[in-house]
Amino acid sequence: MIGKTYSSIKLSSFFALAISVLLCSCGGEESEEIMTKVVRGDLEVVVAVTGEIEAKESTKIMGPEGMRTARIWQVKITDMVPEGTYVHEGDYVATLDRNEVATKMKESQTELEKVEAQLTQAKLDTSLVLREARDNLINLEFGLEQRQLTLDQSTYEPPAVIREAEIELEKAQRTYKQTGENYEIKVKQARAQVSEVYATYMQTKNNYDFLEQFISEFVVNAPHDGMVIYHRLWNGAKQKVGATVHAWEPVVATLPDLSALVSRTYVNEIDIGKIRVGQLVDVSMDAFPDQAYKGAILEVANVGEQRENSDAKEFEVLIELLSIDTLLRPAMTSSNLIKIESLKDVLYVPIEAVHSNDSLSFVFKGGSPTKYQVRTGADDGSFIVVKEGLQEGDDIWLSTPENADELPIELIEAE
Repeated sequence: MIGKTYSSIKLSSFFALAISVLLCSCGGEESEEIMTKVVRGDLEVVVAVTGEIEAKESTKIMGPEGMRTARIWQVKITDMVPEGTYVHEGDYVATLDRNEVATKMKESQTELEKVEAQLTQAKLDTSLVLREARDNLINLEFGLEQRQLTLDQSTYEPPAVIREAEIELEKAQRTYKQTGENYEIKVKQARAQVSEVYATYMQTKNNYDFLEQFISEFVVNAPHDGMVIYHRLWNGAKQKVGATVHAWEPVVATLPDLSALVSRTYVNEIDIGKIRVGQLVDVSMDAFPDQAYKGAILEVANVGEQRENSDAKEFEVLIELLSIDTLLRPAMTSSNLIKIESLKDVLYVPIEAVHSNDSLSFVFKGGSPTKYQVRTGADDGSFIVVKEGLQEGDDIWLSTPENADELPIELIEAE
């Protein structure tokens, strides 16, 4: 879609120019002299570019958005409805390859069963340890009570016996207290051990639950009503069956809003300086050449890009269609005539007739011929405006005379 600049002129002026070329052309076997006349008229400068119709606004139909979380970096599209299919909200759009995520699910399920068994074992182990500790604490409580009874019964015994009973009671009390404190520590240890295993279990379970939800997103459905248009990648290729959906841009297709359309085109760096936002554009469709539409420049890229099959840098330009109808569809090819400038009552000649020598521009005029300096204005690749040096109706050469290098240049007189 490389732009080409050309002019649109009044029909009568064009015919006059064409007839003058035919009448002034003469040729022989050795040389051919082709001449034309200087024409006065209106000149409309346009830049002609081809573009592709697309919606101004589109809803992206997304694939699985958790690909990076699942550490799945790309998946292939295994099935998709034909482009242009009209779908309703919730309708099937595409299926993505689930082999990798299915393998991850199987691994996650195995890990979940393993951690679940570890959690059960940890609960059983801590239950046994705490039961044993509780039984020991109860037995010590009974022993403590027994030592208290022994002391109470030694009231009338000798002092030594009473003191011995008191010592045994104190020892039993200290042992009971220490065992009780140890039990509290064991309870905390048991809770910590079970919590650690439980945390691993929940992490594994959450991962499995995520993958279970994630794999369901590999069947892609429409978010709302619309026409399915295949998503275009940065290189212009379409996302279709067999294409790859990447984790950083999991777009499968789009649902365009057909109430507002644009033509996306690219303008050669030579012409981009002439393009401005708001310029009017005549738009026609290759599919419907008899239909005419109006448009206006919506956006002009600030940075050019090297596109495939192009030697020069090109700049992306968006043309908004100001008039649309039901015939228009996304991906149609459009022919766009961007109106750059309308010149009224100017002298112009074919650009091939103007030559340059260093900083001077000149033409070959008359049948002799003579080199005449000219000052030129806007050119559009086909015609160029002559500001000074020529008059309407002057005969000038389109071909180059044989003695061109020997002819002196007659300069424009300074005012």
